[in-house]
Amino acid sequence: MNELLARVIDVHGGLDRWNELTSVSARVLGGGGLWVLKGQDGVLNDVVTRVELHRQVARTAPFGGPGLRSVVTPDRAAIETEAGEVVEERIHPRDAFAGHDVNTPWDRLHLAYFNGYAMSNYLTEPFLLAGPGFQIEELQPHREDGEVWRPLKVVFPDDVATHSREQIYYVDDAGHIRRHDYVTDVLGPNAPVAANYSFDPQEFDGILVPTRRLVYLTDGQGNVAKDTVIVSIELRDVTFSKE
Repeated sequence: MNELLARVIDVHGGLDRWNELTSVSARVLGGGGLWVLKGQDGVLNDVVTRVELHRQVARTAPFGGPGLRSVVTPDRAAIETEAGEVVEERIHPRDAFAGHDVNTPWDRLHLAYFNGYAMSNYLTEPFLLAGPGFQIEELQPHREDGEVWRPLKVVFPDDVATHSREQIYYVDDAGHIRRHDYVTDVLGPNAPVAANYSFDPQEFDGILVPTRRLVYLTDGQGNVAKDTVIVSIELRDVTFSKE
């Protein structure tokens, strides 16, 4: 394993502890301009998301109405009742973004897929990056806000649903991921690089979790436009389970 990634994983609780656990749930307070742009404002304002740690499955409720939840894997997005009855579903959901650009409206299965894979990624970082098929490379130091961060370029394997195959994580001296850059491929071929900043890490059941995220866009020179929050995420009541 890459030396820097190994340190980050140890700081966040270590693989031994992670492998004792099977899922994580959190109350998620979501916001930001993306949801308005996509015609899905309010759906993710206050939900509970449950993510499996060792396979990519995410469930979010309520989703789009009382008594409904989303269930997302890399190959399927569905809306179900609390009893598990399928209301609507989409197989190979990523294909449904073909031809989209940043301004293309989403239906609720588009939103379910995007939210599901994104929250699955976020709630399993950095441990996800130690999985099979990930390619890790440390880049030259990055200076920001008077600090020096060590960037890790990560190439994701094809079987993990994620924003883009190549992403960059910026690690501070304490071993915390402070910033995470990627292109959101489902927004279309001209989507700009997003800069996802993490804040307020807290320990839950032996695992360190950032409890707040703010996502901004960058320009072609890598400058971050912090005047507009594209996505905001606040986590509460984070609980890991062995069941």
